[in-house]
Parts: sequence; structure tokens; C-alpha cells
Amino acid sequence: MKTRTLGKSLIVSEIGLGCMGLSFSFPPFPTKEEAITFIRTAYDKGVRFFDTAEIYGPFVNEEVVGEALKPYRDKVVIATKFGFKYEGDQVTGLDSSEANIRRAIEGSLKRLQTDYIDLFYQHRVDPNTPIETVAKVMQQLMDEGKIRHWGLSEASAKTIRKAHQVCPVTAVQSEYSMFWREPEQEIIPTLEELGIGFVPFSPLGKGFLTGTVKPGQIFGEGDYRNTVPRFNNPEYFEANMKLVDYVKELANKKQSTPAAIAIGWILAQKPWFVPIPGTKKVNRLEENLSAAAIEFTPQELSDIEKHLDSIKILGHRYSDFAESQIDK
Repeated sequence: MKTRTLGKSLIVSEIGLGCMGLSFSFPPFPTKEEAITFIRTAYDKGVRFFDTAEIYGPFVNEEVVGEALKPYRDKVVIATKFGFKYEGDQVTGLDSSEANIRRAIEGSLKRLQTDYIDLFYQHRVDPNTPIETVAKVMQQLMDEGKIRHWGLSEASAKTIRKAHQVCPVTAVQSEYSMFWREPEQEIIPTLEELGIGFVPFSPLGKGFLTGTVKPGQIFGEGDYRNTVPRFNNPEYFEANMKLVDYVKELANKKQSTPAAIAIGWILAQKPWFVPIPGTKKVNRLEENLSAAAIEFTPQELSDIEKHLDSIKILGHRYSDFAESQIDK
């Protein structure tokens, strides 16, 4: 697999693996042994960029990723995240105080069985802790050798600028896909100006763009999509199927699949975009990675953009509570 560079120097595989679904949000989950085997299969197929977080579980996901990648530690880039506080394994809110960041980094290092984190994201912006304070702690952790790069997740352009002034940000992670293009308004131009990499999560619209999610589908107990208006409102779902139909048309023209088209489209936007689709199935992994071979002409990309602009997407992408935690 080819590589891409996030920020000035973090070299990663052009498609990463989002590991969240192996233990969080999208049940049923594989056993620990199955998850480890799956991650190692992704490595064998060329993936060198793996994304996890302490909240995925909580804590379980990092343990799986750490054990799976231990044999290849010097050959992979591991990203994890901080920013929540807990009582036991229950999340009780946001907290990016220095004390909580240091608790988080020590726990992540232990669970990931490593002495450094390649990319350490603030998972959500904490309104009670100035981002400049967080950035100073990140610089300290770099000086201590505990992290090599840092990033932000779901941060506003204003926050990104403030953080970058104090300690250069390597990457920003946000949801981005044909199904959610809001980052094009302020986030992506800001990242381009500052030389910060972009890591889109949910590049398949939480499965919607694969064409395998059907109107009226009932998701399993504990599935995160049960809380999402775009999925749990039949009117929104039906209207948004126009996008899926269009992606299927593109896939037919390219003799590919909707999933590969959706990821390939992201790769074609900018050379510093690195999507991290998540899956638990080897055949879906192979399908996602096949996106790297898809090529679009400038005319095709222009036509796609015009068509996407003509499709009105209905419904929020998060529950009301989750929306309230997004930095505006």
C-alpha cells in the first residue's frame, strides 16, 4: 500500500483501520482472539495506521490493539485518544485537565504495551480547559518521549488555530464522507493553510454508503446507530437513499463497489486525507482497501461534487447529547 504524510512528518498507510467497532458502538463484537487475528490480517494486507481510544470499551480496545500490534510495533503508527473522565468504566464527562491527560497517557501506554504513542488526539474539546493549556501538556509529553505527534478530534477551526500556535498539530480527525461534508466549509481550508493532516472517520457514513443498510432495518441492541436521527427516522432515511443510489451508479460505472467508491472519493480530494474505515470482516476490509486503486478524472470529481450538492441530506449525524459535545 502507498503512504501519505500527516502534518510535516508522520508517514502512514494511505488507508488506516478504525478499530472502534471491534469492541464499541457496533455489536456484535468479535472475541479478543478474533479481533487480534483481524488486526494482524489488516497488517498483512498493508495497513500500517491503526486508530483506537481509551473510551472504546472503555479500555478494552486499546488492550486488543496493543497485543495485536506488539510484534510489529516499530512498523506501525498507533493513534489513540484522551479527554474523558470515568468512574470505574463509566464515562462521567469531558476532562482535559493536565491531571486527567497524564492519567490517560499512562493507561494507554500500558494497555498498548508500548513506551510511546505515535499520535495522541484530544477526543473531544473540553470547554472547561483552555486548548492552549492542553497544547502545552502535549509539548511536555513530546519532550518526555511519551508521544510523537498530537491531534484534535471534532474540533472547530478556531480551536485548531489556537492549539497549533502553541504546539504544532499533526492531524485533525473529523467525520467526513459523501454523507457528511460540513468539514469542507471551514475545517479543511484551515488544515490546508496550516499544513495539518486530515483523518476522516466514518468514511462510509456508518455503513450507510455501502448500500447494505436498508430502509426499515432494525439494528441490534447497543448499536450506536439506534440513537442517530439519520438512521432512526424513517423519513430521513428514505430521503437520504438518493445518495446511496447515486453511489451505486458510480460503482457500476467504475466496475467497483459503493464502499470502494466512497473511500476512493475521499482519497481523491487531497493527498493529505487518510480515511480510517472500520470493519470486523476480512471481505469488507479487502473491499475498503480496494479503494486505493480507484482513479477519478478531474471532470469526474467535478461532476460528482455537483451531484452531491444537489442531494439534500436530512437529519443530524449524532444524538442530541452527542451533538452537544461537539466544539462549534
